[in-house]
Amino acid sequence: MTPITEVEGRRLALSNLDKVLHPLTGTTKGELLHYYATVADALLPHLRDRPVSFLRYPDGPDGQLFFTKNPPPGTPAWVNTAPVPRSDDPGARQVVVQDLPSLMWAANLVVEFHTPQWRTDTPSVADRIVFDLDPGPPATVVECCRVALWLREQLAADGLQTFAKTSGAKGLHLLVPVEPTPSEQVSAYAKQLAVRAEADHPALVVHRMTRALRPGKVFVDHSQNSAAKTTATPYTLRARPRPTVSAPVTWEEVEACDDPGQLVLLMNDIAPRLERYGELLEPLFDPDRAGVLP
Repeated sequence: MTPITEVEGRRLALSNLDKVLHPLTGTTKGELLHYYATVADALLPHLRDRPVSFLRYPDGPDGQLFFTKNPPPGTPAWVNTAPVPRSDDPGARQVVVQDLPSLMWAANLVVEFHTPQWRTDTPSVADRIVFDLDPGPPATVVECCRVALWLREQLAADGLQTFAKTSGAKGLHLLVPVEPTPSEQVSAYAKQLAVRAEADHPALVVHRMTRALRPGKVFVDHSQNSAAKTTATPYTLRARPRPTVSAPVTWEEVEACDDPGQLVLLMNDIAPRLERYGELLEPLFDPDRAGVLP
């Protein structure tokens, strides 16, 4: 029987709570839901007012994975959606996770949360820049940290403040709050910086996606600044053999990283980190921290 839970006055049917989703750690769906309930105060501000894309993995990372932008069949009427017109579907809408009941409903579908750099009230106008630092083996997150420190310095020279989080996979994400700026302008600036990173560090950095160029180098992916693209939302779990999280890290941790294992953050690490550091990405929501592109 599917247990019915009440969350802030909304009735939710939570299913298959004993199902193992992360085989290496034996992590169950019930534990996943508990994680999202525990970190909701930190996660919800990153989801709020942004259209969500879901990477669903209902049978764990070894099962079928499917990426969806459309509200899933059976989405309750009380879950917010917003119009996000696409060339192939002018009437398209996407889910917007505004509150705890909507978060728990979505988490019950077993999803990674992915969001764009803009909000639903200002489509294609970004309020942050993102860089996805992706290491080509044998490079690891250790090399990503070196590139992150270089980018932080360049961004600071342009009056911009940078925050880091793990990708939850192999790399690192950098987030930079900016005053609302058309996504095209943000994309052009991010690409310019990625090109400069490669010119300064040709043995370490590549700015193009071409796989053949990437072994042993860090791909500085600037493309996620495109209005049509999304990035793993801070605090989302990832569809990996272990329950890794895309979670914020301190610059001290980035500077000290000399072993890839140091920046692998699992579900059970996050509540203690929030206790210790607070919400490291909170400044992203402070208008006084938002920089202006040069």
